[in-house]
Amino acid sequence: MGVEPTPADGALDLAELVRSARAGDEDAWRDLVGLYGPRVFALARSRLRDHDAAEEVMQSVFATVAIKLREGRYDEHGKFEPWLFRIAMNRVRDAVRRARRDPTTGSGDGLDQLGGQAAGPDTKASFAQLRDAMERLSKPDREVVELRYHAGLSFRQIADLLGEPIGTLLARHHRALRKLQRMLGTGDESIANELPSPAGGA
Repeated sequence: MGVEPTPADGALDLAELVRSARAGDEDAWRDLVGLYGPRVFALARSRLRDHDAAEEVMQSVFATVAIKLREGRYDEHGKFEPWLFRIAMNRVRDAVRRARRDPTTGSGDGLDQLGGQAAGPDTKASFAQLRDAMERLSKPDREVVELRYHAGLSFRQIADLLGEPIGTLLARHHRALRKLQRMLGTGDESIANELPSPAGGA
């Protein structure tokens, strides 16, 4: 009770880390940013397709988190990840709306470097196809795929974030992969292999 799951290291007590960060422990704050910064950035870049815009969103997210923690406005104990990514999703949506009002050329696409691996010409082409297919998904389907693979959330955490039954999200995730399969002419397993490995649990 009170111990939040960590995104990658089961030995780390996330609840204690959050409490320490809220108390002003700079090391704890750096650990939180180190754990979640890359995932927030990946989520933002997957939608914005722009490195600088994603960096700006990430900074905004952690500035908001710092303020809320310091002011005692974090009251979702046991659900830090969904709380953090709810803030991130809101910032991403704000950035998307701003980009639509003032479209600019992005510096790149997060899907071009999935999993942090170097990509050859053939791999880049498949990433571009996957990116285009993702854009053709409905917003709810695309959202669950992005939260699962870019943010690295478990299905239970996604359910907490979106306020939907986990069974509904599992079905939506399966449907989204099937749609990507049809668009790309490959199997569900192959589609999942092209996406980043989720950091969260099942």
